[in-house]
Amino acid sequence: MLTNTTLSFIGSGAMAEAMIKGILSQKLIEPGSVTASGPRPERAQELHGRYGIHALTDNKVAARAGKIVVLSVKPQILPHVVAEIRSRLAADTLLISIIAGMPISFIRRELSIDAIVRAMPNTPGQIGHGMTVWTATETVDEPARRQAQAILGALGRELYVGDEGYLDMATALSGTGPAYVFLFMEALVDAGVHMGFSRRVAQELVYQTIEGSVAIARETGLHPTELRNRVTSPGGTSAEALYQLEKGGLRTVISKAVWAAYQRSKALGELTEK
Repeated sequence: MLTNTTLSFIGSGAMAEAMIKGILSQKLIEPGSVTASGPRPERAQELHGRYGIHALTDNKVAARAGKIVVLSVKPQILPHVVAEIRSRLAADTLLISIIAGMPISFIRRELSIDAIVRAMPNTPGQIGHGMTVWTATETVDEPARRQAQAILGALGRELYVGDEGYLDMATALSGTGPAYVFLFMEALVDAGVHMGFSRRVAQELVYQTIEGSVAIARETGLHPTELRNRVTSPGGTSAEALYQLEKGGLRTVISKAVWAAYQRSKALGELTEK
């Protein structure tokens, strides 16, 4: 899929490394065809030693080196990075942005590039179990879309959407989602410790319970409501626990949290238009 092309990462953080690791492990591209740039020389040495790629601290050189360029920097330093690479990208570059809240219109305006893919991965992508939602401009032809799909698929599962508006929704649901899950896990562990388990034992119980619950939901294909009903006996412990969760407004709080994240993602994009 990526044969006879070159791939550059502007930004060499955890998500960029996850993509590099996945792409190389799947043998989609040779290490010598991959370049990554970041601000720290020690990070460049680390990536070169670990994967055999070209790693450096000059964004301009990295931008020139890639036929496909992945923007993987923090949103707050994007204006500085854009100024650095603006004149270094070829007109036919395929640009993939994984920057939260940054709309395609901003990238097109600032970099004068038409073939743009915008994607929203999440942190489980660092171990190949991520969920990435992505879209592309009409200028991205079918071969380029397959290349983008292969790169993003290296993080785990990927889903293409035709409307960029879904990216802000994905940011709130799957992009931010691991934070909600980790908080819920933390609360369960703390409850276990409060009852008398050691923290180590409580963590093991919670981690395996959540992992197994996801696995059975995927394997059976049943709706979560049906699965919940199957473990809730009348007058039993699950029924009592669920009553307290509903009484405390768990569904409402989760819905409000996701909606707040969605509004924040849209607001970040709107800032770029001002």
